[in-house]
Amino acid sequence: MKKIAVLLSGCGVWDGSEIHEATLTLYFLARAGAQPVPIAPRIPQAETIDHFTQRRAEEERDVLVESARISRGEIKDIREVTGGDIDGLIIPGGFGAAKNLSNFAQAGENCTINEEVKRLIRDMVRRRKPVGALCIAPILVAKALQGMEKVTPTLTIGNDPTTAKKLEKMGAVHVTAKVDEAIIDNANRIVSTPAYMIGPGIQDVAKGIENLVKGVMELTGKA
Repeated sequence: MKKIAVLLSGCGVWDGSEIHEATLTLYFLARAGAQPVPIAPRIPQAETIDHFTQRRAEEERDVLVESARISRGEIKDIREVTGGDIDGLIIPGGFGAAKNLSNFAQAGENCTINEEVKRLIRDMVRRRKPVGALCIAPILVAKALQGMEKVTPTLTIGNDPTTAKKLEKMGAVHVTAKVDEAIIDNANRIVSTPAYMIGPGIQDVAKGIENLVKGVMELTGKA
C-alpha cells in the first residue's frame, strides 16, 4: 500500500487548510487504495479567523492541533517525516498555505516558506517521488524549488494572471487550467490542480482533485 503524506496547514479556508480540498484528497487517496498520512508543522497560526464573520479573532491556535481536526486526530509532526518514509506528498490549499506554511499572503513572490516544508518538498523531488499541490499550494512548491539546480517546475493555479505571474517570478512555468484538470509535470513528478482558485463548488473541485490523486498515484509506480 502506497503511503501518501497530506500536508495540512490548519483547519478552515481563511486561516488553514481548505476543508473540502483536504477531505476530498483523503477520500480519493483511500479510494485509490493508498494510505493517507496526514502531517503538519507544530507552529503557531499566523492569525485566527472567525469563519462565520470572516473577521480576525483574538485567539492563538497551533497548526498541528488544528490540522488534527481534519484528520480525526491521526497526524504526524512534519519534522518526523522524510521522503524515505512516504511514496508521495499532496498539499491542499487554503490560506494556511499562504499564511502559516509561508508568508506569501503578505510578501508574494518574495515570500519565505517554513523550513520543514521546504526540506520535505526538496527531499521528494530529489528522490523522484511525486508531489501534488492544490489551489494556492503550488506557490509552496515553486518557492521550495527556487534555485534548485536543473529543476523548473510546471504548475497551475488556474487562470488568475496576477498569481500566475508571481509563480513565474519564483522560477516556475505556469500553465492555465480548468477546475477539473490536473497538470502533470512528468519531468519533475509534480501534479497541480486549481481547485477553489476557480471553484465554484465542491462538485467542481472534486473532479480536479480526483484527477490529481490519480496522477500522483500513477507517478508512484514509475521508476
